[in-house]
Amino acid sequence: MMNIAVLIPCFNEEITISSMVTEFRQQLPASTVYVYDNNSSDRTSELAADAGAVVRHESIQGKGAVVRRMFADIDADIYIIVDGDGTYDVPSVNQMINKLVDERLDMVVGARLDSAILNLYPPGHRLGNVIISKFVRFLFGSDFTDILSGYRVFSKRFVKTFPALSSGFEVETELTVHSLAMKLPVAEFPTPYYRRAEGSSSKLNTFRDGARIFLTIISLFKEFRPFIFFGLLFLFFATASVVFSIPLLFTYLETGLVPQIPMAIVSSGIMLLAFISLVSGIILNTLYTARWEAKRAHYQSFPGLPDSISSDNSMASTPSATEQSQTNKTI
Repeated sequence: MMNIAVLIPCFNEEITISSMVTEFRQQLPASTVYVYDNNSSDRTSELAADAGAVVRHESIQGKGAVVRRMFADIDADIYIIVDGDGTYDVPSVNQMINKLVDERLDMVVGARLDSAILNLYPPGHRLGNVIISKFVRFLFGSDFTDILSGYRVFSKRFVKTFPALSSGFEVETELTVHSLAMKLPVAEFPTPYYRRAEGSSSKLNTFRDGARIFLTIISLFKEFRPFIFFGLLFLFFATASVVFSIPLLFTYLETGLVPQIPMAIVSSGIMLLAFISLVSGIILNTLYTARWEAKRAHYQSFPGLPDSISSDNSMASTPSATEQSQTNKTI
């Protein structure tokens, strides 16, 4: 049977963490539930351990740092990652795992139903999710509708080949862009979305984290599509240079003189930047191709999922002896 790990990153989620752990242990009784406490100031760790989770700590603040640590520490065949705020539908996990295995995918995203997002998601978050999803779709040709979902199921080879460079909530965007750039088999699965528990508050800041997510998309676009990125810079600088030089050209044709020397220098400098951008794009695109081949080879070095898995114990395997000894303890 497969070894299934449930990974729950948490920061001050004492209100919901017990029920989250309990529900996952009921749905996947032979899996191991890990709760990674990211410097919580409440009783998150204590309550998670009491509910039967293996509790670990990550001192570097930020969801991206927690995901990086979880993916490095945990060895399993199937990974489920979910926020600890109690807003995601735990019973959907079996269907998401079935989809992952039956279709031999590397990632299944729990896409929150539109009606649920419309009614329960803060307006700023909802607008940001729509803008980011459409922007990623434009840049990478994605069919994803919920880029920022915190509920996902992964294969081992996805987790062990994911670079995890993000530090905060932009990690969901990085997960999505990585799968698209690597041309991995992925899909969405519609799941219900619930209102936060009374007294619980979102850790996502609409403007701060929205800006970080947007900058992450730009950075990843430069990383995975360098020729297009620097090609656009070339067009921008070249156009600006031509616009600045047109008045100088007309003056020269009429008088034979170039009276505005500083403008001519600026125009020439901008055109130089344009060609530097173009050459940079060509070089980086060549390097990216080589890196992509190396990443793809590393990805293919991990075995894929089997054609089917046992239905016993809700498709979960028994934790290792070490993990069993760690259950109900705080590490």
